[in-house]
Amino acid sequence: MFPFKKMFPKNQTWVSEIVLLGFQNLHNFKVPLFSLFLLIYILTVWENVLIIVLVAFSRNLHSPMYFFLQQLSLTDLLESSNIVPTLLLTVIHNGATVSLVGCFMEFYLFCVLEAFECLLLAVMAYDRYVAICIPLRYTSIMSHRVCVTFILISWTVSLSSALVTVNLLRTLQFCDNKNINHFFCDLDPVLQLSCSDTFLVQIEVISLSIPVIVFPVVLITVSYMCIAHAILKIVSHTGRQKAFSTCSSHLAVVSMFYGTLIAIYLAPSRRETKTTSKVLSLFYTVVIPMGNPLIYSLRNKDIKEAFKKLETLKHQRRYL
Repeated sequence: MFPFKKMFPKNQTWVSEIVLLGFQNLHNFKVPLFSLFLLIYILTVWENVLIIVLVAFSRNLHSPMYFFLQQLSLTDLLESSNIVPTLLLTVIHNGATVSLVGCFMEFYLFCVLEAFECLLLAVMAYDRYVAICIPLRYTSIMSHRVCVTFILISWTVSLSSALVTVNLLRTLQFCDNKNINHFFCDLDPVLQLSCSDTFLVQIEVISLSIPVIVFPVVLITVSYMCIAHAILKIVSHTGRQKAFSTCSSHLAVVSMFYGTLIAIYLAPSRRETKTTSKVLSLFYTVVIPMGNPLIYSLRNKDIKEAFKKLETLKHQRRYL
């Protein structure tokens, strides 16, 4: 599918494999942690597949908001499936050895999914802005064609930006050291592993962060400023509460996602914060994909009703 073979010419003097150290010195906590992460992964798969199926087959969920939620669930499912298997290997075997190509493929998928989620959260914020601030034109503005266009653009930007980053990474040389003090192939540990100049890669990453991270953050901020202004104009307390409830789940997801990313990538990189960095990475690659479906479904009447109908349909088929 992707041109990874072309990206790794034979004349490059690279090591052939990478060792992911993961979480060291677990001792008696190895089996409990492995079981916990496996349970989280199973729940993540079940929750996100359930939302994807509910949105696909429930007529009352055929709206832009739930279409975007379905895309978010797909992203969380793919991200968890990309990271957790390697995490489980590092826990049970005190580390994991992966090929260099495999490491870069994992990083590429990680970049694509993270970039797409950044853009998707911005699109979801714009959707809430239109629904609350321009309700009479909501159907015409957020048509199915427009929603699909937003998603296609987001996937295209994500795939392209990640491919540019990986193409620059392939120009780096990796010498004798092949140990990464992490549980997956993230950007900073990979750059620290290189024995060549990484300045160009860092500049490229900063440049790509403008359309992928900065622009979505600005759009989300402006959207919610307009939403807050519109909500304050609502005279009825019940109307205010109803308008805010449609945004609360998205705000919670945005806060967790961007809060963790800022804590990891904008905080000073010090040796004593390696464990903290790994724990934070664990939060947004493992915990958030499991938590997002819960945040959106616990207070959502439409999803609860769709789930009850699905359960009723299952029971009816059993008795037929």
